[in-house]
Amino acid sequence: MPSTPFSPRRRHLLAASAAVAAAGLIPGSVFAASGDNRIRPFKANVSEAALVDLRRRLAATRWPGKETVNDDSQGVQLARMQSLIQYWATDYDWRKGEAKLNALPMFMTEIDGLDIQFIHVRSRHKNALPLIMTHGWPGSIFELIKVIAPLTDPTAHGGSADDAFHIVIPSLPGFGFSGQPKATGWGSDHIARAWGELMARLGYTRFVSQGGDCGSVISHRMAMQKVKGLIGIHVNMPATVPPDIAKLLLLGEPAPASLSASEKAAYDALNAFYRDNSGYSAMMVTRPQTVGYALADSPVGQAAWMYDKISQWTYSGGVPERSLTRDEMLDDISLYWLTDSATSAAQIYWEDHSNNFNAVDISLPAAVTVFPGEIYRAPRSWTERAYHNLIYFNEVDKGGHFAAWEEPQLFSSEVRAAFRTLR
Repeated sequence: MPSTPFSPRRRHLLAASAAVAAAGLIPGSVFAASGDNRIRPFKANVSEAALVDLRRRLAATRWPGKETVNDDSQGVQLARMQSLIQYWATDYDWRKGEAKLNALPMFMTEIDGLDIQFIHVRSRHKNALPLIMTHGWPGSIFELIKVIAPLTDPTAHGGSADDAFHIVIPSLPGFGFSGQPKATGWGSDHIARAWGELMARLGYTRFVSQGGDCGSVISHRMAMQKVKGLIGIHVNMPATVPPDIAKLLLLGEPAPASLSASEKAAYDALNAFYRDNSGYSAMMVTRPQTVGYALADSPVGQAAWMYDKISQWTYSGGVPERSLTRDEMLDDISLYWLTDSATSAAQIYWEDHSNNFNAVDISLPAAVTVFPGEIYRAPRSWTERAYHNLIYFNEVDKGGHFAAWEEPQLFSSEVRAAFRTLR
């Protein structure tokens, strides 16, 4: 979900990020316990009428003109988008994606007046460690389901019973089957508190948190809040950029000569991202409702908005089909469309208004895995300055921003290693 400084908002967002780091929370976001603590079983069941309507809209698409360049510098190329949409309209089967979800134990519970849908899989192994995992944007619970089996049943996937986890995977507020907030206040700080309530409601008094994208931000907030029962976090989108470096990035300056090779690579990657690829974020930070009119009315518009980022953020050289199948991507895209959640999901950017790459100040035990296809590769030197109790740091050789989705076995191995010392 990288919420980024983008001219002319760079200065405002830098200040907001500094305030978050200093205070450990977003002022004005207050958690209140719900009066209804019931946990209800949940099954996904999209109506056939919604699927018929989707296919009708896809068939009626009015296509834009072809790009005037021979690459993706203007966005998703027309031919690639037409190919994906043709597949979506004729060959893709949502019911198979729905069945993937319904094969898992899913539940719904109301927290602070909002329904939160979640997956909860308990390991058969004794002494499994409870783990709450949070997806991001433009992801969903679909991006995490491939790691459930390796983490809950490690002995069947090359691991030890001592590495087992009980897994909780909630849908973020406004995403998928969770409720859509009807008022402001459901930013990452509030969600972090709600996740603590969810884990307590499930009976977990000692647990860890993992996340990438939005999930990294929420894991950070949980750590800064010292949520009751939380003993450590693992993130794969770390927030490490030192304040002095962030100020230079704010101005779009070239990398300082004093940086090491890994620090310069990180600086250059972020500078390029802010300059060339953060326009989507600026729109959702400032005008999620305006963007939402297009996303809610056109499945092709919504798909292009999401596929653009999936293309850029997978470790695929801009061809995400090298990392994910079309069905996997369309499961995720279809979930947004069929739940009409593109607008409500974008609102978390507006709620947070923060730069999620700038250094956090976390003393709770923290672990970091750096994947090569991430928006920037966090240098160890910066990471150690942001996470004061860094219990694990590793740079791996494949995988991108959607690490659990792209490389579930590698990701699972990293999560096991990350939390091994906390058992």
